[in-house]
Amino acid sequence: MKVGKRRIGAWAIAAPWAMSLGLTMSVATPVAVHAQEASVDEIRLRKLEADVRDLQRQQSGQLPNGAGAAGVPAATPVTDLLTRMDALETQVARLTAQNEELQNRQHQIETRLGVSSASGATPTPLVPAPTATPAPAPIVKSATADNLAAMTGGASNRAAEERAEERKTGPARPSAQRLAAVKAVIKPQTGDAGGDEYSYGFRLYTAKFYPEAEQQLKLYIDKYPGDSRISHARNLLGRAYLDEGKPRDAAPWFLSNYKADPHGARAADSLLNLAEAMRQLGDTNRACIALNEFASNYAAEAKARLQADYKKTRGGLTCS
Repeated sequence: MKVGKRRIGAWAIAAPWAMSLGLTMSVATPVAVHAQEASVDEIRLRKLEADVRDLQRQQSGQLPNGAGAAGVPAATPVTDLLTRMDALETQVARLTAQNEELQNRQHQIETRLGVSSASGATPTPLVPAPTATPAPAPIVKSATADNLAAMTGGASNRAAEERAEERKTGPARPSAQRLAAVKAVIKPQTGDAGGDEYSYGFRLYTAKFYPEAEQQLKLYIDKYPGDSRISHARNLLGRAYLDEGKPRDAAPWFLSNYKADPHGARAADSLLNLAEAMRQLGDTNRACIALNEFASNYAAEAKARLQADYKKTRGGLTCS
């Protein structure tokens, strides 16, 4: 009986230790599982964060407001990881959709304007506006010139041939009466050299001395390519040719002004004028391309400042 009591007593002493061990193992098991889940979730999280950074670099933009905080820490690390992953997955889906939409829109614009990526041409950016006005390049021996020729049906090449022929035969000499009338148009002297050159060209255009206005505006464009009125000047030069009855000479200037700076002060005017020039040349297809591009990119202008011109040009075309 004494032996039995000792055994029972030993068992009773060991029982708390065994119960403690069993309790420790039962607690450790879910902790290990949670740690493993957290490790897997952390890997997924890092991959999602890398995907977000890749999409950011592709779009070269900023994350939407509030996207920088991927989640608010919750009660436990595992819950926090799940919350952050949900936010990042949503963000990846949104950025991917935006990226695909931008690429699709750029491809559509390139197709309408005849821009070929294979030819090495640089597509016209829709955003953002350039910080400085680029130098004009109405006719350049490059992919840009090829695109221009495609848009205007080779108008730039034929215009160059006509000017070459004119240099051979020499321009017609103006009459003494015309010389006197042109001389009567006073060139302003305000101290702003670039502004005075442009204003003089504008005055000649207003007086309907189109060849003289064209010569003066070209002089201004060559001397002051970075002036704030450069978009006005290129568009006005195209208008001088158009009003003179030379839409084939006008078209390259309108297109180059739009392509050089789509956010320029007269870029919208040039695109609308390009549609009119192509209409006068009988090229309805390209006229409609330019008109549709104007309506798409300058909807506000079509309803305000250029509303009358837009309706007039659209009324003279039958676009599908």
